Amino acid sequence: MVYISKVYTKSGDAGDTMLASGARVRKHSARIEAYGTVDELNACIGLVRVELAREPRRTGAEVVLDAMDEQLARIQQELFNLGAELSTGPAEDEKIKLKIEQRHVDHVEKELDAWNGPLPPLQSFVLPGGGPVGAAAHLARTVCRRAERRMVELADTEGSEHAVRAVALRYINRLSDYLFVLGRAVAHRLGDRETLWHPVST
Repeated sequence: MVYISKVYTKSGDAGDTMLASGARVRKHSARIEAYGTVDELNACIGLVRVELAREPRRTGAEVVLDAMDEQLARIQQELFNLGAELSTGPAEDEKIKLKIEQRHVDHVEKELDAWNGPLPPLQSFVLPGGGPVGAAAHLARTVCRRAERRMVELADTEGSEHAVRAVALRYINRLSDYLFVLGRAVAHRLGDRETLWHPVST
């Protein structure tokens, strides 16, 4: 059980912070950037859920929208675990109890395939939009891609295969695909029109 009685400590006022391992690092370090972006992604998914909750539960859509929200709620928990893992560091890897495993990747893949199956094949690239929920999902997708880039950068910066576990990279990569498909699926379910990219000559 986590117990937090005080929000600020003043120990980071000079621009450094403490990892879960106890090590102090600068707030712009690659590890802070990585789990900070995962936190940002979690906030974006929270916005998707807020937009989902605003949608009227019309006949036929209620079960689908509730299923999407349930999945996103679980993913938020998983992202918090991922952030905890990234905030710990490779030296403490064996002590991490909350971390991403292959079963989490498999779960996202299964849900991705289920949403993607009924969708019509794309004839072009999709421009972000498709109603409030779809637009929020696309925003979350782009932040997810940035989180992936930051995690790869962390692995390269620390120069160790243990800096970021391979399964964590698989998870964040697959999650961005899931969010793309979710954005499409919710647009089709709610009757929101997808905007496709058309090359514009200069």
